[in-house]
Amino acid sequence: MNKDELLKMAVKAQNNAYAPYSHFKVGAAILTRNGKIYSGCNIENSSYGASICAERVALFKAVSEGEKDFLAIAIATDTKEPVMPCGICRQVLSEFAPNLKIYAINISGKVKEALLDQMLPDAFTKEDLEDIK
Repeated sequence: MNKDELLKMAVKAQNNAYAPYSHFKVGAAILTRNGKIYSGCNIENSSYGASICAERVALFKAVSEGEKDFLAIAIATDTKEPVMPCGICRQVLSEFAPNLKIYAINISGKVKEALLDQMLPDAFTKEDLEDIK
């Protein structure tokens, strides 16, 4: 699986987004170490706090199928500039793949790349919980 194929899957997933409130449709596709890809889209709810981002939908689908080792994620938005994951998604992704490669694509096909550990330095981890007495 190459970067372009992963980005195409994120764009395809974006078509399924349910965003009647923000009209901000997002698609994501996450690549596992064994080559499987899981896609997701954002799903909004009239109780805004019950909404979920595309990145977490893709990750949660993968984890629910037993996957826990990830290499890359692609994110697609219809925006002027590519959009990176929100803070909550960065934290959740970091739980499984602190060194995750992130590709974001906008409506005109511009791609931005980043590494999760550079976007979320000093992330809160399960090791931080080991200090609790």
